Amino acid sequence: MILAVFGMTMCVLIVQGRAQDRLARLERKLDALLKHQGIDLNSQLPPEITELLRQGKKIEAIKLYRETTGVGLAQAKDQVETIERGESPALPG
Repeated sequence: MILAVFGMTMCVLIVQGRAQDRLARLERKLDALLKHQGIDLNSQLPPEITELLRQGKKIEAIKLYRETTGVGLAQAKDQVETIERGESPALPG
């Protein structure tokens, strides 16, 4: 019984890892397409978000991103970290 549970857990983790890899690949492709078309999603966000990041106020930047886009905390954090790395955030929704 324990081996069966362990085996199922390993299968779930493998599938989840593959899904995360596929998502990361899709995000890189989307970033490349946006860049090729000259679309900068950062320009559609309030410049205050970037300014807050420059000031080291990441939490405030996440709060403002949430207020602006209506996304949840985890997604806002991920997107603000994407902006912080200099990449284009994904479209909310």
